[in-house]
Order: sequence, then C-alpha cells, then structure tokens
Amino acid sequence: MQDLEQSVRQHLALQGIRLTPGRRTALGAIAAADGPRTAAEIQAAVTDIVPLSSLYRSLSVLTNAGVLSAQHGPEGVMRFELAEWLAGHHHHLLCVSCGVAVDVAPYREQEQAIEHLVERMAAASGFVVTGHRFEIEGLCEACR
Repeated sequence: MQDLEQSVRQHLALQGIRLTPGRRTALGAIAAADGPRTAAEIQAAVTDIVPLSSLYRSLSVLTNAGVLSAQHGPEGVMRFELAEWLAGHHHHLLCVSCGVAVDVAPYREQEQAIEHLVERMAAASGFVVTGHRFEIEGLCEACR
C-alpha cells in the first residue's frame, strides 16, 4: 500500500492535487477490493471514517486525476477501481443478478485473441484502437 500511495501522491502532485486523508482512505478501500465497487460499497468498507459527501468528492477528484477508472455497471450504477496504470490490465466478470464485479486477468494467449478481435472490429469501422475494456455479464456462483 505504501508503494501505491507514493505513486498516487506523485501523480497527484504533478497536477497540483493533494492526497488528503479522505482520498487516501477511499484509495485504500478500492485497492483492497477484488473488483470495481460502487460508492455505497466503498462507503460500507470505510464505515463512518469518511462522510458520504466527502467520499463522492474524493472519487470525483481521483477519477478526474486519472487515479481511478469509473464505469457504469450492468445496473447503471457507477463503479470505481484503480486505473490501469496502477492495477495492471484486466477485464471484468459482472453478475447481472446481484451486481458483483470481479477482476480477471486473462492468460497471454487469451489477451492476444481479444486484442486481435478488437483490432479487426475497429479497423472495419475506421477506428484506431487506443485501449479496450472487456466485460462478461452472467451469473455468479452464488446467484446460479
């Protein structure tokens, strides 16, 4: 966690942003999660340490600064996780029943196949790929 904090602190400093105690607490809760989390899930993890209004501000600042990545989950709720430069490249399994989101890191051959497919799809539409996100929707073990 110290290395993560140091990297984030340096990244934020370049933008003139401080790593406040509230932002540090939110960052720690997100780093400890095994996948993207909603603000409510993050709030539950930090209990009463950070007021909800401060948590939303911290998530906004950290997302705008490129420390966090935010995506809409299958139920339309925003989920937050560490940006790829901090967490490494990965994809998500999303349960359409309970909303749980789990990070998965594909094997090298799987990622190469995904990249090949993404490149072909983009080229057919005249796009140049700068990155990709891959999410698989289904039912988690508990909901099956």
